[in-house]
Amino acid sequence: MVQRREPLGNILAHLATNAEQISPGDTVSSILVLDEEGLLRNGASPNLPADYLQAIDRLKPDPGVGTCAAAAATGNIVLTPDFCADMKWAELRHLPLALGFVGAWSFPIKSEEGRVLGTFGTYFRNRREPTPKEQDAVRVLAHAAAVAIVSQSKNAA
Repeated sequence: MVQRREPLGNILAHLATNAEQISPGDTVSSILVLDEEGLLRNGASPNLPADYLQAIDRLKPDPGVGTCAAAAATGNIVLTPDFCADMKWAELRHLPLALGFVGAWSFPIKSEEGRVLGTFGTYFRNRREPTPKEQDAVRVLAHAAAVAIVSQSKNAA
């Protein structure tokens, strides 16, 4: 898809959908991309409602907020098995809880140089952490997302 120069949104939606297929019915994935201002913007979240995406649009990376903002700020994987037990979700937990999600995790999307480009977030309908299979798959998918994001920025330059 990158070689065919398909739109970045299509590529990222394909990657998010692939992540969801690892645990069908149990997870919903979202890819957020850092914009020129350093804010998280929706790259692809095919199974999240528009009002939810609008509510989280333009989040600033912050180690004390949620999973994606924290992963973008720290460059590390962030796990939240239970929104109600994690103070990083104090201001935002009502949003995913209203959709039936109880936890999430986020994997930073990084360039080859280690610069954070965005996040690969996955929401859970059950209180749990990602399985090793899910972690391995998202690691590969996040790398593919990085290739697509970097390629898109080079083509735009």
